[in-house]
Amino acid sequence: MQDDDFSLFKSAVHGVKPISHDRADTGKPRADRQRISTLRQAATIKTDDIRVDGLSDQFVIDVAAEEELYWARDGVQDGQLRKLKAGQIPFEGSIDLHGMSVEKARDTLWEFFGEAAKLEIRCVRVTHGKAARTDGKRPLIKSHVNTWLRQHPQVLGFTSCLPRHGGTGALYVLLKRTMLDGRDDD
Repeated sequence: MQDDDFSLFKSAVHGVKPISHDRADTGKPRADRQRISTLRQAATIKTDDIRVDGLSDQFVIDVAAEEELYWARDGVQDGQLRKLKAGQIPFEGSIDLHGMSVEKARDTLWEFFGEAAKLEIRCVRVTHGKAARTDGKRPLIKSHVNTWLRQHPQVLGFTSCLPRHGGTGALYVLLKRTMLDGRDDD
């Protein structure tokens, strides 16, 4: 009877090639730890190259000193912007651009957003001021900040602050968090 079992088995596996290795295929390649380490190291190295920040001054939206600002990128929930406007999303960082030249304000703002991205910060306050210019024109830094924030890829939306946080001289800015997916779905 054993011979019959063996001949049945032999005929059932006829033409099957034996496996040449003895390891299971999990289907998932192992992480290349050396490559990941190198990429992380490269990400922390500061470069002094010329930076193209993408913030254009070709067309600056002029705004009045007391004008309330409000803007949201497509797809941002209205409820999030209502919370932002009501000061219900606490800001975790703040920057003051008062008295800076336009170029200095632009560089400072870009660096500030870079730091906020590294720290996965959700909301910041940007104080731009609202002083009228000596030539009688609209506030310069406020107008530029209003324009730049609409162009910055990390900005989801912004609104003028509550009076206790600067009123129309400052903005709450809602930022996109890049590292931890799903956290922007509050």
